[in-house]
Amino acid sequence: MKHFINLKDIPSRDLRKIIVDAKKRKKKRKKLNTLEPDKGSPLKGKMLVQMFEKASSRTRISFYLAIKQLGGGTLTLRSNELHLGQGGETIADTAKILSTYGDGFMLRTDDDKKIEDFQKHLKIPIINGLSPSSHPTQVLSDIFTVEEIKKKPISKLKICWIGDSNNVLDSLIAASVKFSFRLSIGCPKKFAPGKKVKDWVIKNKKKIFIYHDPKKAAMDADVIFSDKVISLNDKVNKKRKKQHFQKFKIKKEIFNYTKKNCIFLHCLPRGDEVEESVFLGKNSHVWQQALNRVHVQKSILLYCFGKLR
Repeated sequence: MKHFINLKDIPSRDLRKIIVDAKKRKKKRKKLNTLEPDKGSPLKGKMLVQMFEKASSRTRISFYLAIKQLGGGTLTLRSNELHLGQGGETIADTAKILSTYGDGFMLRTDDDKKIEDFQKHLKIPIINGLSPSSHPTQVLSDIFTVEEIKKKPISKLKICWIGDSNNVLDSLIAASVKFSFRLSIGCPKKFAPGKKVKDWVIKNKKKIFIYHDPKKAAMDADVIFSDKVISLNDKVNKKRKKQHFQKFKIKKEIFNYTKKNCIFLHCLPRGDEVEESVFLGKNSHVWQQALNRVHVQKSILLYCFGKLR
C-alpha cells in the first residue's frame, strides 16, 4: 500500500513509472468507449471513496472515469453529509469506517493536517486530490501532457510559471526537483514562493528562478503554465491582489520572448489572468491537459493499490 499525498515524498523512479504506465494505457484506449474497462480490468471489484470539501469539476469526473476504466467503482461523498462534518465524529473513527468499506480514499480538502491525520489512521491508501499546499495529481498529469506534446523528457525543457504562488506551483516546484527541469517563476514580489518551499529546493541541491517581470520569466520557455489568480476560498483583499497581478496577465505578446513553439497550459478554472486569445489560441493545449488527468490518475491508482507493473 502506497499513499499519494505530495510529490516531494514520492521517489522519482516511481513518478516516472506512473507516467510510463499512463502513456501505455492511453495508447491502448484509442478504440474503447468511455466506460469500457481496460484489458484485464486490473482494479475489478475495488472501490474508491472520494470526499470533497472543496468544489471540483475535473478531479471529480476524472477520478470517476479512472477507477471505472480500471474495472472498479467509486462512491462520492461530501464532508457535510457525514458525521465527521455534522456530528463531530473523529477523523480516526471515520478512517476506520472508510478502511472497512472502501479500498482507497481520495480527499480534496482545505486542510493539510486533515490529510496527515487520515494517513495516520487509514488502513487503505489515501490520494491527495488537492490541499492548500499541494496538487500532486494535477502536476504529474501536466508533466505527462508536456512530454506528450513536446515528445521529449521534461528535463530537456525550460518551464515557466506566471501567476500566483499557490498549491499547484508548490507541486510544480517539487516536480522540478524530482524531474530535474529548469523552472522560471514570474510573480509579484509579495506573492513569491514561501521560505519553506525554497528551503526544501536548496536542501535538495536544486534551484528555481524567480523573476518579478513576466517577460524575463518567459525568456526561451518551452512551456508557460498558469492558474487562476483569485481562487474560490482566497481570503485576501481580492481587488488589491488583482492590482498586483495586472502586469502579469498572460497576453499574446509574451510569446515573443519564448521559444517559437512554446505551449500554454492552465489547470482550470480560468479567470482574468489570461487573455481569451491565448487561452483559446494555437499555443494552448488546455483541453488535452484536462483529458490527460484520467490517464495519469489511473496509473496513480494502480501505484497506490500495488498493481503498477
